[in-house]
Amino acid sequence: MLRGPPRLLKVSVAPVAALAVALLSSLSRCSLLEPDDPAASALSPYFGTKTRYEDANPGLLPDPEAPRRDPELLEDACTPVQLVALIRHGTRYPTAKQIRKLRQLHGLLQARPSGDGRAGPAGGRDLGAALADWPLWYADWMDGQLVEKGRQDMRQLALRLASLFPALFSLENYGRLHLVTSSKHRCVDSGAAFLQGLWEHYHPGLPPPDVADMECGPPRINDKLMRFFDHCEKFLTEVEKNATALYHVEAFKTGPEMQNILKKVAATLQVPVNNLNAGLSQFPLQSSCSLVTRRPFFHCSPSWATSKTRSP
Repeated sequence: MLRGPPRLLKVSVAPVAALAVALLSSLSRCSLLEPDDPAASALSPYFGTKTRYEDANPGLLPDPEAPRRDPELLEDACTPVQLVALIRHGTRYPTAKQIRKLRQLHGLLQARPSGDGRAGPAGGRDLGAALADWPLWYADWMDGQLVEKGRQDMRQLALRLASLFPALFSLENYGRLHLVTSSKHRCVDSGAAFLQGLWEHYHPGLPPPDVADMECGPPRINDKLMRFFDHCEKFLTEVEKNATALYHVEAFKTGPEMQNILKKVAATLQVPVNNLNAGLSQFPLQSSCSLVTRRPFFHCSPSWATSKTRSP
């Protein structure tokens, strides 16, 4: 975006709409709790890239389609001529791999000895028992698919961008719009939802047609660009297939810090710490650490995105 001394920013070219929306394959925003839910306020800072837009920008709560602009972002002498946006896909389900690992962790909790009479910190039922009885409702078919909240994310984002840059998103520039995506279904679906949001901007009240029939055309799949890490020989050779490339990461996973985390999690769930490793004997120790510490996080964040209930 153009910034700087006004005398340097005057442009004479007509505004051109060239929007490259690159929808990357990874996790996204989460949580569909009510805005006044104290748990949402307390936990939202810990969800990182899985934080929903509303938690990162509370100004979206009263009107998620209204644009928010820093008054200094575009000065009067500036004329936007092009917009390139690199955008993540919308909220999605966990992947099949994550769901399988969640089931393994759930199985460990369900295998705990029953009737030990132990109480939780507040004198109630202990957390491990509550988690063991919690219905793990994820199914394999979900496998990272976009949920309706994710489609809504993309539609509303398109409406906000179109309102922020009306000259770029004018109807006559609509045919100049270019979307690029990876082949991941959640990314392709996010691109389609983005286009539907733009259709709503141009044609309020009219149902959008199929994206293939829109003037700008459907998102163009380009994995070599959007999933370059699967195609870059240097990365594949020196990092992905190099056992020593992540030495320090693996050393941390097996180091004393992670061992202390395992012990704390075991104490909280009231399971023997050895079970967290032995019960996952098909995985090396570092995978067990990852499973114990990251899987509850991966379960909790998408759960908020698809349901208004909270798991223990």
